[in-house]
Amino acid sequence: KFADGEVVRGRWPGSSLYYEVEILSHDSKSQLYTVKYKDGTELELKESDIKALTSFRQRKGGSTSSSPSRRRGSRSRSRSRSPGRPPRNSRRSASASASKQPDIKEMRKEVLEVKLTPLVLKPFGNSISRYNGEPEHKERNDIPHKNTQEKFHLLEESSYISTQYSLRPRRDEIKLKDIDFKEEEIVTKGPPTSLRTFEVTTTQKKGLEFGGVPGVFLIMFGLPVFLFLLLLMCKQKDPSLLNFPPPLPALSDLWETRVFGVYLLWFFLQSLFYLLPIGKVVEGTPLTDGRRLKYRLNGFYAFILTSALVGASFFWGIDLHYVYSHFLQLALAGTVFAVLLSVYLYTRALKARRDELSPASSGNAIYDFFIGRELNPRIGNFDLKYFCELRPGLIGWVVINLVMLLAEMKLHNLAGPSLAMILVNSFQLLYVVDALWNEEAVLTTMDIIHDGFGFMLAFGDLVWVPFIYSFQAFYLVMHPNEVSWPLASLIIALKLCGYIIFRCANSQKNAFRKNPTDPRLAHLKIIHTSTGKNLLVSGWWGFVRHPNYLGDLIMALAWSLPCGFNHILPYFYVIYFTVLLVHREARDEQNCREKYGLAWEKYCQCVPYRIFP
Repeated sequence: KFADGEVVRGRWPGSSLYYEVEILSHDSKSQLYTVKYKDGTELELKESDIKALTSFRQRKGGSTSSSPSRRRGSRSRSRSRSPGRPPRNSRRSASASASKQPDIKEMRKEVLEVKLTPLVLKPFGNSISRYNGEPEHKERNDIPHKNTQEKFHLLEESSYISTQYSLRPRRDEIKLKDIDFKEEEIVTKGPPTSLRTFEVTTTQKKGLEFGGVPGVFLIMFGLPVFLFLLLLMCKQKDPSLLNFPPPLPALSDLWETRVFGVYLLWFFLQSLFYLLPIGKVVEGTPLTDGRRLKYRLNGFYAFILTSALVGASFFWGIDLHYVYSHFLQLALAGTVFAVLLSVYLYTRALKARRDELSPASSGNAIYDFFIGRELNPRIGNFDLKYFCELRPGLIGWVVINLVMLLAEMKLHNLAGPSLAMILVNSFQLLYVVDALWNEEAVLTTMDIIHDGFGFMLAFGDLVWVPFIYSFQAFYLVMHPNEVSWPLASLIIALKLCGYIIFRCANSQKNAFRKNPTDPRLAHLKIIHTSTGKNLLVSGWWGFVRHPNYLGDLIMALAWSLPCGFNHILPYFYVIYFTVLLVHREARDEQNCREKYGLAWEKYCQCVPYRIFP
């Protein structure tokens, strides 16, 4: 449960006091941990006698036993009694009896063979916190620190010694016995002058991502504008950057109620496919309350049904060119729908329970509207985030690519599609089919287990994916490019290289997560962590820390190469995707460092390269 070198709190044998210790080793036979206290004492403790630093929080008391006035030797006293102080009417008798006892200093030496340093409020930098899709746990101090080395006393040493030598009235001894039964809280909840205690807390305060509130505000307004500028540039005969910005159409030309209805029809059609009782049901990662949500894996079946409907539309004579001729209107319809969905998600999240909130939420209305306040918004068994992650946008991407292929043939009077268009359609079709076939893998992604469902994912899944990821096909309709077969062979080889890295890395990771003891994985080297999970340091994951990202970027480059080198516009996806994955890698790095602590540092030493070798 705890890693070697991890700093935790260990219970001193025979007491209810916990002190900071360092884990030295673990004996698998005796199930005992060898720990080292601050004064150098080494003891063996059971796992039940060890607590993570994050399992305590500080609670404010009225005063402490080591107030400044006492440290200065002042005679002033607090009016309320602490557990270490006898009642007023017995102080004199207690002091009198104490005078007959041996010297207190000598008794301290006898009782406390090893003098331990009190718990330090600020944990060590290499402490490990756990994370499994739940809010992270941190210590919270209700009283501001005067300096980072401020300490608190669990009990006054004099009170502890008095207890050992029965210098306290019997009724106070009974109180102390009650304290001993409350080891989980370290100290009693007694009088206000007692002590500050630590408890588990699920709230988390950390820096906001994406530039905080100003950053997400600009993203929410800037991304839709940038999307339309890209599409307008692509429709020009000369999409050079010298012709930026493109001519802007009137807003009335971009909005059509009928097109919005077509978009809604598409969304609800995919919703119907999602609700079909086909495909296996699996459980997701544990939530904060220990529950596991159930998900039905039928994305690939939805793709098959959609393909059948598209094929039937040819037979029925439905003109799919309508999608190309109303491409901008469809993009606007998707944007409006994403905004309306985001408003609904944020409104319903205001009534969500605390344990249903996303770890990424902050309490700020603008930031939470963007990042998502609720982690898993559901209407009955219909999981909105999981549905939008793969269905309307990803399957819609393939349909749009097919429409662009047909539009190219129609506009240029071709008997068949160009080789460049075939390459783009084939490459991206393989990518989508792979994602739907391995649908279960999405349940362990950051989008599902960490980010809430807000504007970021709603706009990304429903607008950005279908209308930007199909950008190469949209570009080739107006700007065809001749590709020779030798060049096509090299592009295909690059695509296959990226796909092999991408698929093999993800398959190895998923197989290891499902069954780490699989004999087929016995040759892989691992690093043990305090979370109970292991880190792969060989195979694909010993090559770079994110081999799946490397394969993704290679494939993205292969998608753009068929468009030629006349303009940089079709390479926007590669540039954007590089920035996206580098940013996501940084988020992964931070989460893993907090999750695995020292084990992650060892992993980084074994695998120094992040994405690119």
